[in-house]
Amino acid sequence: MSTTINTPAGTPFVEVTREFDATPAQLFTISTDPDLVAQWLGPRNLEMTVEKYDVRPGGSYRYIHRDDNGEYAFRGVFHTVEQDRLVIQTFEWEGAPGEVCLEKMTLEPTETGVRLHQRSVFPSVEARDQSIEYGMEAGIRDSMDRLAELLAKGA
Repeated sequence: MSTTINTPAGTPFVEVTREFDATPAQLFTISTDPDLVAQWLGPRNLEMTVEKYDVRPGGSYRYIHRDDNGEYAFRGVFHTVEQDRLVIQTFEWEGAPGEVCLEKMTLEPTETGVRLHQRSVFPSVEARDQSIEYGMEAGIRDSMDRLAELLAKGA
């Protein structure tokens, strides 16, 4: 299954859709368990350390990706968490402080599994476009493929 990434020109939005051969409960668990998140979130060429991942309304997270060129830390706050259905959170790359995105992930049952739909709203069109220039789409595709592989292993 392929990942669809929609980045409408002139908007601050990024929309990601992917179907998985899993249940909403399985996808929710793998998306919220810090030990499992560390195994799929981000590009394959980066090592990941999860410092905090407290998935509940008002909970926060922070993780770091590393490669030979350095560290890339990300953080945010969980605003809405509905078991097996919905997560709304903020997302901020610490390398661009104050450029906070609002992200909404929904999980929808399908006849063959579950559809993940994520919408990210950047603070400006320029911030969104800069993220795309930095390779965000490749990172998203890598993450979604790694997530599918982990689900296939029965995680």
